[in-house]
Amino acid sequence: MDVKDDTGREVVVIGGGVAGTSLLVQLVRTLSGRRPPHPVRAVRVVDPRPAGWGLAFGDEDPLLLCNSAAELNSLLADRPADFVEHLRAQGWTGSAKDCVPRARMAEYCADRAARAREQAGRAGIAVEHVRASAESVGAAADGRGGHRVRLSTGEELYADDVVVCTGVQRPRIPYGFAEFRHHPRYLDSPYPSSRIREGLRPRSRVLVLGTHQSAADAALLLCRDGHRATLTSPSGKLPAVRESLAAPLRAYPPLERVPRLDPADPYLEDRLARCVVEAVRLYDRRPLRRQVSRASDPVRRLREETTLAEAGACAWPDVIVPMIEQLISLAPALPAGRLEELSAEFAWLTDRYATALARVNARRLLAHFDSGALRVARPYPRAVSFEDGLWRVERSGAAPETYDYVVNATGFERPVLHWDRERTALHLDGAPAGGTAVGRLEADLRVRSRPGAPPERVWVVGVGTHVRIPFANHLRNVVRQARQVADRLAETAPPDPADPAFSVISAIRPMPSGDCLS
Repeated sequence: MDVKDDTGREVVVIGGGVAGTSLLVQLVRTLSGRRPPHPVRAVRVVDPRPAGWGLAFGDEDPLLLCNSAAELNSLLADRPADFVEHLRAQGWTGSAKDCVPRARMAEYCADRAARAREQAGRAGIAVEHVRASAESVGAAADGRGGHRVRLSTGEELYADDVVVCTGVQRPRIPYGFAEFRHHPRYLDSPYPSSRIREGLRPRSRVLVLGTHQSAADAALLLCRDGHRATLTSPSGKLPAVRESLAAPLRAYPPLERVPRLDPADPYLEDRLARCVVEAVRLYDRRPLRRQVSRASDPVRRLREETTLAEAGACAWPDVIVPMIEQLISLAPALPAGRLEELSAEFAWLTDRYATALARVNARRLLAHFDSGALRVARPYPRAVSFEDGLWRVERSGAAPETYDYVVNATGFERPVLHWDRERTALHLDGAPAGGTAVGRLEADLRVRSRPGAPPERVWVVGVGTHVRIPFANHLRNVVRQARQVADRLAETAPPDPADPAFSVISAIRPMPSGDCLS
């Protein structure tokens, strides 16, 4: 029997991808397990796309695979096998360590979101999907406290609590191509893949900017459809190769030391590297140099590392997940700016190994290299122009080359929230004039309007937590964040304006009408 409950709080979840869906599912599970009245009576998920069908996973092309194994992709922190169980129920017969097409993850999110809505309805909790984009969060206008979420439609939603779960949206602008961002022969991203399948003339010559994961996706799509692709980047390096990003097979005591390292130690980088090396050597006595290729040619290196992965001759892939998760545990103790320094120091590790290619995609790329449909060109272009219907690209020490299209596959900017000049409204997509970036999150993932101010009733989950947490897109960590925030929402009573933790946004003047990014 449905239970009518007019008490409780209203929650707005901004973003309906993996992070937002995980938050919704885990919040509803927690609430529905309790007797009413519930502390939350309504949840609105704001996203113009269906649940799960965002930029990361919302593509139906079977060539685009999840980079992590199916066993890592559960939306539930306490049920790590949930995604595999969903796949099995759909007739899937693969291994839990396999990488599945990304659309399977989107379908899973949609299924679990639908179940959550049904479960919430039985518990008397209203769940609504609002098909719009959110632009800003400001103070509620009627003096009752809480927030108002300004939508792209011009409408506003009231919320006692807001959870920002937006992922990446804005493609990076590669060096030398800023003036061509809107050119009809320039694709600012390979996604959605329909842009490549439907927007290019047959048998085109395509320059792909980038050599990492997005570039590998672009190359696979282009070569399958009969185009000839050239990859280029400043490093000229392709990712390393592994079977998949899977759960660790065993404990790694050297990595368990990482969260206890002294954040102020000037030799922290060396100690971190030693922990990783010791972890690998604990279970494989072969030197690391024998577990990777040292070839300078990127295609030869790809071939050799694919062979190593297929032969089971490298142990480093099993260390990646525990390494990521121990570094996430260390990060909150780091002083300001130290996380950025460490990220720069270990860029070689994250660029090639933490984001390595699944072996199946490495083999597909090698087949295209061998057929002549794909190549890597170095160095990166020093000059580019569009003349007589073709891109003209010049490199140092090489003859000019021409291409029909350019595809930017250098990745996406990490999302950054911004306060407006008065610190009364939080903007979600770009900086307003005189605005200030949110460069810090509290331990419970809430934001503050300024140092010393009480934390707002606005949480961040997912990629946006990068200002506090490294590897912010690591899905297991995203799901744990969502569980943490869901538990907090399920336990929190409506705020008392006399409480010093009461939201600063709610206590200040309402945001002026129209003071939002368009």
